[in-house]
Amino acid sequence: MAAEIHSRPQSRRPVLLSKVEGHQDAVSAALLIPKEDGVITAGEDRTIRVWLKRDSGQYWPSIYHTMASPCSAMAYHHDSRRIFVGQDNGAIMEFHISEDFNKMNFVKTYPAHQNRVSAITFCLASEWLISTGHDKCISWMCTRSGSMLGRHYFTSWASCLQYDHETQHAFVGDYSGQITLLKLEQSTCSVITTLKGHEGSITSLWWDPVQRLLFSGASDHSIIMWDIGGRKGRTLLLQGHHDKVQAICYLQLTRQLVSCSADGGIAVWNMDISREEAPQWLESDSCQKCEQPFFWNIKQMWDTKTIGLRQHHCRKCGQAVCGKCSTKRSSYPIMGFEFQVRVCDSCFESIKDEDRTSLATFHEGKHNISHMSMDISRGLMVTCGSDRIVKIWDMTPVVGCSLATGFSSR
Repeated sequence: MAAEIHSRPQSRRPVLLSKVEGHQDAVSAALLIPKEDGVITAGEDRTIRVWLKRDSGQYWPSIYHTMASPCSAMAYHHDSRRIFVGQDNGAIMEFHISEDFNKMNFVKTYPAHQNRVSAITFCLASEWLISTGHDKCISWMCTRSGSMLGRHYFTSWASCLQYDHETQHAFVGDYSGQITLLKLEQSTCSVITTLKGHEGSITSLWWDPVQRLLFSGASDHSIIMWDIGGRKGRTLLLQGHHDKVQAICYLQLTRQLVSCSADGGIAVWNMDISREEAPQWLESDSCQKCEQPFFWNIKQMWDTKTIGLRQHHCRKCGQAVCGKCSTKRSSYPIMGFEFQVRVCDSCFESIKDEDRTSLATFHEGKHNISHMSMDISRGLMVTCGSDRIVKIWDMTPVVGCSLATGFSSR
């Protein structure tokens, strides 16, 4: 079922504590049970499972429940022991888990969507169940009555969701690469703004209500930090993954961002420094360094009897440059570029060796990661994916130790 991993801690690396195996198909979601040695998993094999750690060190399923449709999303509220499971058929089912985690009782079914549920959030204060789905909508339902309160439709599949419980603002990422900020009311909603910056579908969102920062991961391999609270439209770009970013979690107290990608990459970003915003790319009909025309600038090509050049952009200054004026590549971590990118020759000369010092650490999860979740108070992380394996990690060697967060390195 689940083997215990005996791994000696290595400095500055996540420590693999356990592997949990048993699902017959991809694991859609996995959550660590707060204050318990337990994990809740939901899979495409239509099962919900609660795994508890036995004295032997192995995890065994104390609850094994089969659903009518593949499980696609999950939310768990520990204080009330309520679990909400979104399915491929668009329905969300609510269960109540017993105190000993050995029994799960069905509560009700919510007809939330017409297609696959992609994300779920439960708000106890308002008794709202908020969800997004592949029917291109966000819905919010009353958990007391089970009735639909409101829906809002988008032009693309809604892929991920974050919710500010205090202000009732919802952030919805979609497959077009856009993030929509909505204000939800009892039966209506209003669109506050849309955020555009990614070149691929939004795969993950994380909202920090304290600093009012929104982090988004996308299939374009990048992460963007949106300073919502600053109201200046400030955005920071983070590029260090080599595949689509599948999950993100911001540790507010240590100012670190943990991200996981489809190729198994785990990154920990230091956000407790003053970073530089990546520049907007400038447009020009000719190279802004040597003034040679680009290939579409027919008039200048004719006048100067020269062949047009291909346009590139310097990632540091944003200027439109030709290949001859941007022969160098460099990392520039303070702007989020953790691997080498194109820079113009003059910017390359201005980058010092110390400017190339990485501001993130990169680790290998050694399995396809489609979902990740963290128990920040204990420094634990759980990852799962299409390889059907759930891994439990001790992240304290990587995210450091802090009295403020309530955990320390073992």
